[in-house]
Amino acid sequence: MNVDTISDFLADQRDAAPEALQPLVLDFETLWERKLWHQLTNQLIEFFNHPGSAPQRLQFYKVFVLKFADKINQLKLVDLALKAATQCRDNQERLSFMEAVVKKVDHEDSQDALVFATIAVARVRLDLADLDGAQKDLQRAERVLDGFDAVETIVHAAFYGANADYYQAKMDFGSYYRNALLYLACIDIKQLSPAERRSRAYDLSVAALVSTSIYNFGELLLHPILDALSEPGADGSDLKWLRDLLFAFNRGDLVAYDTLVNHIQANPLLTKHSRQLREKIYLAALTEAVFRRPPHDRAMTFDTIAAETKVRPDEIEHLIMKALSLGLLRGTIDQVDEVAHINWVQPKVLDMAQIENMRQRLKDWDSSVNQLGNWIETKGQDVWAA
Repeated sequence: MNVDTISDFLADQRDAAPEALQPLVLDFETLWERKLWHQLTNQLIEFFNHPGSAPQRLQFYKVFVLKFADKINQLKLVDLALKAATQCRDNQERLSFMEAVVKKVDHEDSQDALVFATIAVARVRLDLADLDGAQKDLQRAERVLDGFDAVETIVHAAFYGANADYYQAKMDFGSYYRNALLYLACIDIKQLSPAERRSRAYDLSVAALVSTSIYNFGELLLHPILDALSEPGADGSDLKWLRDLLFAFNRGDLVAYDTLVNHIQANPLLTKHSRQLREKIYLAALTEAVFRRPPHDRAMTFDTIAAETKVRPDEIEHLIMKALSLGLLRGTIDQVDEVAHINWVQPKVLDMAQIENMRQRLKDWDSSVNQLGNWIETKGQDVWAA
């Protein structure tokens, strides 16, 4: 394509652009003629980021950007392509478009851009319900990522975000939970809309509750994304109960759980896993009962555990064995005397009531040390005098 053709194209696009974007289009030709590729790329990104540019993005990419695509930062090239792809007629066209982008950036010195584009292809396959194809693309991206010492955060965010969506589609709640948290660690959540934050918080909370591999919600409880559940939705819906449920599980609060059971029954996914949720809250109650006891007083009879957890006596041994197998507790079971000897409990995030309990235990320990010191001083007077 010659200079005159580019000039004509840019002139047509300038006339078609919203008035606010026309000065940007006017600069494109100058920067292109002067071969100022870095500045031109930044101007194009600003143009593509503007909502008013949407109808023109695809043409700009195909006619103008591809003219100098090899001369600009390949990661930014993929970013421009992703924004242009939003204007494709359907997912099938979008898939073909992004596959062409993958081929375009498949060079030894642009592997980060290759990963970025491959992840975009995987996302389109997810939209097309091609889970096997998406998995292959994500595995390919992961192999390349593993070879990097460092990579732009935007690439990691895209990878973990796409992985989370894949595992959510597969109903693999544990893997979704871990990848979704890694995705949030790579972005500024303030850039998400209130609806997106609320949706992400809801999905993470439900995944944590119904997963068969997650019994400690500390990372989620400390994350600011959870605050979105306290805000009313645009439709007036209230999800504060879900936040309260997570904290009830964290402190093994059976009373709070029973109070919230109506909300659980109103949620199809939680209802489907209601038996598993009940077992989880029993395990949480057990670990909390152990945690509240000082280390020297963690030999608990089955009757004591039954009273603390509300579990039937004939199910206590199974409950303890489950906790031991999951690594929530460490210790031994005396089946003859029906006593569990616990020597370790998995650490977890503490709420204010639990912190107050720990403070009281420290005060008791301090008091017992003082008493011991006074006793030694009284009983050993002759020794001290000698």
